[in-house]
Amino acid sequence: MANTRYAYVRDFELPDPLLPGVFMLLRLDGHSFHRFSDKHEFIKPNDVRALKLMDHAAKDIMEEYPDIVLAFGESDEYSFLLRKATTLYNRRQSKIVSTLTSYFTSCYVFRWLHYFPDVPLQYPPSFDGRIVLYPTQKHIRDYFAWRQADTHINNLYNTTFWALVQQEGQTTAEAHATLKGTYSKDKHELLFSRFGINYNKLDAQFRKGSVLLNEASPMTIASVPKPSSPMPMEGKKEKKAKSKKAQRQQHQKKAKIEVLHCDIIGNEFWDGRPEILEGDK
Repeated sequence: MANTRYAYVRDFELPDPLLPGVFMLLRLDGHSFHRFSDKHEFIKPNDVRALKLMDHAAKDIMEEYPDIVLAFGESDEYSFLLRKATTLYNRRQSKIVSTLTSYFTSCYVFRWLHYFPDVPLQYPPSFDGRIVLYPTQKHIRDYFAWRQADTHINNLYNTTFWALVQQEGQTTAEAHATLKGTYSKDKHELLFSRFGINYNKLDAQFRKGSVLLNEASPMTIASVPKPSSPMPMEGKKEKKAKSKKAQRQQHQKKAKIEVLHCDIIGNEFWDGRPEILEGDK
């Protein structure tokens, strides 16, 4: 950038680095997605097309950013865990949040026709993003347990609610009134006694959400060979750009994103994959 007398305005750009040595969790949420889902006539209580579209956008972002080691999605939200020692964008909060949120949104729009070939977009969807820092492995495990428990609670309610509306003909107000004050066991009993639905046999994707794992072994910029002889400044810039491009391509070739619909509250998932939380030790 040219050093002009106007360059002083850059001094107003305050640094916003995130604390090093702690886990970084990025959570994305659909903005006004109730209206968006109604406008595009999503199937209630669960639209498989919409859920798979969210999963695909999440896979896209994990392939582009290999420092994301784990993701969990339900409904219109996704949570991404970056490895503890990541130096992505020098850990600048605004850069990470804005770039990853916009990339996810772009991927969602880009993949739309694949899952909704007969449903044109009426208006663009949007997602908001935030980063929360967690100091310990326990906090990370409890965070994902919280989100999966929320998935179960919301889906059990929605499954029962829409059964009352769609199969019994109740209005939405009546269905809410029917479910007011009920507990989990009451909803299970209602589904089975009135509609013959065994909730525990419904698709695990609805009950447990989607778990995405990055099985690739991450590479670092340091592994890219450095030039052995000095180069002109322009040559160095060109070489650096090519090296980063080559690294990104190698990342994408190595990326292997696995999609699971499994329990992540108990110990089995974490005990079998210690590298998720201990990979930076």
